[in-house]
Amino acid sequence: MTGVPRWTGREIRALRTALRMNGRSFADAVGVSHRMLVRWEAGGEAVVPRAGNQAALDTMLATAGRAVQERFAALNTAAAAAAEDARAEQLLRRETQYTKSPVDGKLMVPVEEGIYLAGPAGTPTWTAAYLIDVYPTTNADYERFIRATGHPAPRHWPNGRCPADIFDHPVVWVTWSDAAAYAQWAGKTLPTSQQWEKAARGPKGNPYPWGDAPTAAKCNVHDSGIGRTTPVSRYQSGVSPYGAYDMCGNVWEWTATEPEPGRHELKGSAFTSPFTRAAPALFNDAADRMSDNDTGFRCASPA
Repeated sequence: MTGVPRWTGREIRALRTALRMNGRSFADAVGVSHRMLVRWEAGGEAVVPRAGNQAALDTMLATAGRAVQERFAALNTAAAAAAEDARAEQLLRRETQYTKSPVDGKLMVPVEEGIYLAGPAGTPTWTAAYLIDVYPTTNADYERFIRATGHPAPRHWPNGRCPADIFDHPVVWVTWSDAAAYAQWAGKTLPTSQQWEKAARGPKGNPYPWGDAPTAAKCNVHDSGIGRTTPVSRYQSGVSPYGAYDMCGNVWEWTATEPEPGRHELKGSAFTSPFTRAAPALFNDAADRMSDNDTGFRCASPA
């Protein structure tokens, strides 16, 4: 379990909830008065306890056990993902600009023709106009595909059926060929690495979909401590300038770009990745036949 860089009232409330302790018992365990705990939790992110209390909270989390740590991670990142974010709210109000793909029914967002700043060096790069899926391909999306085509199901589905609790999670255990087959069925393609990166960073080449700040709480990466995929619509505060979700974290995504024969680029990082690997500009690739529990895809099409 990755530690907490700085405890605030928000993380303290999440830990108490994960431990399933009442306020007085939790305050006793930390070594503070119940009144102090109430003040911490009411203050939220504006309250930062002193160093001794921070150390006590570190110890409580470290010794709490795996189940508590998982609950804490889920509560803490969910709160960050759902927090009010004026920029995200503005983007979400652009619903009328979205279109629905006629075959798989997925929402797609338009990306205009023009130059964007690509790669770590911010190289001016031109792309034609295109559409890209708002969300990664989910297990529910993929199940419709295999029912329509007879394509083999991912290896982690019991008896070839998607478990109900991961319908809205990104599909994983898919090779590049699996992803390309889905895209062909849906009348779309896999995005090139340039298309994917522009949709993630915007025309100004933001380091992250949400802007400049390296904020791990806005995506599902290893630092979040969740240890598995999450629903594709969860991280509203991490949405890209074009309105695309999960462009950092959750799962790596296959692209159409082939740096050498038999290999294709992957973009975006995953729940298994350290946040240092999450920037959309970074390079990664894999053999086409590779499949694992942290790799999926989304589709694109001409505008």
